[in-house]
Amino acid sequence: MAAVAAIAMAGAAEARDQIRMVGSSTVFPFATTVAETFGKTSNFKTPVIESTGTGGGFKLFCAGVGVEHPDISNASRRIKASEMETCAKNGVTEITEVKIGFDGIVLANAKNAPLFDVNKKVLFLALAKQVPVDGKWVDNPYTKWNQLDPILPAEDIEVLGPPPTSGTRDAFVELVMEPGCEALPECAALKKSDPDAFKKAFGSVREDGRFIEAGENDNLIVQKLEANPHALGIFGFSFLDQNGDKIQGSRVDSVDPSFENIASGKYAVSRPLFFYVKNAHVGTIPGLKEYIAAFTAESAWGPEGYLADKGLIPLPDAERAATAKEVNALTPLKL
Repeated sequence: MAAVAAIAMAGAAEARDQIRMVGSSTVFPFATTVAETFGKTSNFKTPVIESTGTGGGFKLFCAGVGVEHPDISNASRRIKASEMETCAKNGVTEITEVKIGFDGIVLANAKNAPLFDVNKKVLFLALAKQVPVDGKWVDNPYTKWNQLDPILPAEDIEVLGPPPTSGTRDAFVELVMEPGCEALPECAALKKSDPDAFKKAFGSVREDGRFIEAGENDNLIVQKLEANPHALGIFGFSFLDQNGDKIQGSRVDSVDPSFENIASGKYAVSRPLFFYVKNAHVGTIPGLKEYIAAFTAESAWGPEGYLADKGLIPLPDAERAATAKEVNALTPLKL
């Protein structure tokens, strides 16, 4: 069987001579920058990258081994055990995890709009499908920001955000909606009495037009925020960093979403970023091992590297060195 697979992959190598990647829209600009640099400075073709969202990327990545399946999946959250199981069922048994750095999740609006300073409880109450009112869970009645906090503007709640397939959405739910819910006594009680109902409470986003799913294109959200100063958008810090002339990041718990605050951990709404390599494709799809080496070179992902200029928050020095050693040895991930 292994010999048959090897022959199939050998045939695949003739059919595809460049790396194919899928996955996170947040990791997309970093991967694109490395891919373009790699294409210019190596003897390999520039990799092809598709922005599908983290969940959509894993679906494609885990579908099988061979030329018709991607070599790398970019991710703005860690791969789930269920996704690893899907991979294994389809013959994708050895995967190398590459943790590339950190990114903050920001709530941003147009430069000419009022600067927001919000806490997680306010964000939960603004965006949850159901909220507690007078001891009962009801469909979200709030329509304006100042109903939640008098210091906020008397503007309609309108937030553009990522779809459920996005790792940014997963991380926003985990890092903002869950603790925001827990800050309410009714939520804390629900967590003790009915954990499944608690999970549904913080994980369900309102569907009445106040939260608008804007797809996986973060650039589109930036354009919409420019066109509508009353709206806010949710996306990775790197997009705020690259569009600082057009948009501004809201403060969360009175902390600015700056490079320094994310790196130090002071800005709490941040998460690690990854990409995953299909080890069976290494040595068959040209340049795969070399691409990993290019991404994990200090000139790329280090504190003075070109990815920091794009808004990537580097891993601490010791973790970066250990990670580079492991991934360049193609150490398979074990969850």
